[in-house]
Amino acid sequence: MSTVIPSELPLRERKKLRTRQALIDTALERFTANGFDGTTLDDLCAAVEVSKRTFFRYFDSKEDVAMAPTQDLWTAFLDELRTRPLERGPLLALLQHALLAALDRMPAEGWTDRVLLSRRLADRTPSMNAHGLQFCDRTSRAAITTLRERFDLSDQHDLRLRLAIDMSVAAFHCALEGWTSRPGPADRDDLAARLRDAFAALPGTVTMTVG
Repeated sequence: MSTVIPSELPLRERKKLRTRQALIDTALERFTANGFDGTTLDDLCAAVEVSKRTFFRYFDSKEDVAMAPTQDLWTAFLDELRTRPLERGPLLALLQHALLAALDRMPAEGWTDRVLLSRRLADRTPSMNAHGLQFCDRTSRAAITTLRERFDLSDQHDLRLRLAIDMSVAAFHCALEGWTSRPGPADRDDLAARLRDAFAALPGTVTMTVG
C-alpha cells in the first residue's frame, strides 16, 4: 500500500511522511493479522524500527494509528473550511464541497485500501469505536469554531451549525458503509459519488412523512 511522497518537499519532511506512513501500514497489517489486542506497541515499533518516543511524535495511541486514514480525511476537511474562499450560500453545500475537496486530497494510491482495513478493524474493536466518537466530537467542535470565525456568526447559530455538521458526518458514514460493503476493489471516485448521493438525500429527510 505504497503512497507517493511529493518530491518537492524538503528531505526532512519526506522522511517524516515515510515514517508516519510506515507506522500506519505496519499497524494495519499487524492488527489485521494478529488482532488489535494481540499486537503490542512494542511489536509495532520493532517492526518499523523506531522507538516509542518516535511513535508518540506521530500518534497518541494504537487506536490513533489504526484510524489514521479516516482521521486524515477529517483533518483535511477542517483545513478546507479554514482556507476555502468565502462563499455565501447554503451551509450544507459548503460542508459537502469541503468534504469532497478533502477526499480529493487523499493519496490516490493506497489510501482507500487503508480505509477498508481500518473500518474492518473498527467493526470488531470497541476501543477504536470509542476513539472515533471522541475524534468526531473534537472535529465537530473545531468545525463550529472555524465557521463562526470565518462567517462572523453569533452563539445563537451554534445549534444549527452543530446539526448541519452532524448531518454531514452522518452522510459520510452512510456513504462509507455502502462503500465498504461493496464487492470489488476500493475506489475513491465511487466513495465520492456515494457521498454526493447521501448529501442529496438530506433535504428529503427533513420533509419525509410517515403513517
